[in-house]
Amino acid sequence: MPDLSIEQKYSNYVIAGVDEVGRGAWAGPVVAGAVIVRNSIIKGINDSKKLSKKKRQELNNAIWQEYNCSIGVASVKEINDNGINQATFIAIDRALEKLSDKATMAFIDGNYNKKFIIPSVNILKGDSKSLSIAAASIIAKVYRDHIMANLSEKFSPYKWGKNVGYGTKHHLEMLLEYGCSPHHRINYKPITKILQKNLPSHS
Repeated sequence: MPDLSIEQKYSNYVIAGVDEVGRGAWAGPVVAGAVIVRNSIIKGINDSKKLSKKKRQELNNAIWQEYNCSIGVASVKEINDNGINQATFIAIDRALEKLSDKATMAFIDGNYNKKFIIPSVNILKGDSKSLSIAAASIIAKVYRDHIMANLSEKFSPYKWGKNVGYGTKHHLEMLLEYGCSPHHRINYKPITKILQKNLPSHS
């Protein structure tokens, strides 16, 4: 389970854990969460992928109540225009900028060769090691899932409420039948192949 042992090694800094959600999806934005853990430790925080939807929602509510949190979003247009790496960096910087208490060090899940708006430390599999990153993974996941559920109401064939924009067999079948929506990432190979077939767009 993640804890604060890594954070405690950087006691001279105000640490914000950062994680992103949605890099590999075919549709929808990429979302970054940033969390500064305050004194209390919320039990049950873990890598968001290891939690049930119900548990994620419960922890999400508690994290927003107890900790200093923010969300940064990079739109599909920004992904299409800049590529997923740059869009991810945009989302992370936006999340860090929006924290009401300013962090002086970011713990970022992954291994990015990038200078962010504050000094940062890359932590591989950080959402299973750092409580701050794990908390960020939860709020980012819940926030993005909510976006995709709302989009699914208008673009119902793709069933984004269930697959949250990721590549599933059903998602591919609907792309072949309906073409792409304005929320698909046109530079991703599965989407590019669909566009090359000159299928109509679903708007």
